[in-house]
Amino acid sequence: MSYCRRVIIALSHAVVAGAALGLGYYLGSRLSTQNAAPAAAPIPSSESKNKEPPKEPEVDSEEEDEALADGDLSTIKAGFMQPCKLVLVVRADLKMTTGKIAAQCGHATLACYKGLSRTNPALVQHWERTGQAKIALRGSSEDELLELEAVAKSLNLCARSILDAGRTQIAAGSRTVLGIGPAPIDLINQVTGHLKLL
Repeated sequence: MSYCRRVIIALSHAVVAGAALGLGYYLGSRLSTQNAAPAAAPIPSSESKNKEPPKEPEVDSEEEDEALADGDLSTIKAGFMQPCKLVLVVRADLKMTTGKIAAQCGHATLACYKGLSRTNPALVQHWERTGQAKIALRGSSEDELLELEAVAKSLNLCARSILDAGRTQIAAGSRTVLGIGPAPIDLINQVTGHLKLL
């Protein structure tokens, strides 16, 4: 018998054996699933019985007060690729250190973001897509921050003042930073266009 013929016969035997094994595996798995007992329903544990349904996220009273004082934040729209920004007006008269300013600006950014995310998520997403611009400006006094906040809210802009807790450098209750926006640049400039960079 030639070498080629022996190889062909060996390959054909291997194919037949493999097919038989595959058929056996298939039939065996079919038979075992047909004869298997139905799966029992999971028994609830005592922990799952006593679990309360998830609660709505709580909004603290300060956030509720801010939301009541806002205009209609949902009316602000940005055109396609229209640049938006968030402005942070920092009180220069308090002589805060750089680290303190950074922390207070972080508080103001988060407060504006949370306030606008609830009422105008499309604007927040637009701001995120267009670079999330944040500009720090110099404010001269608490009166100026209050005046800017009133003007911003009259234009239906999100405006959040940060009151310090008084744990480090500043007296408790001091108004440190005013966040305005995010919103289209031309609209925010109507409120803060005259201020200098920090």
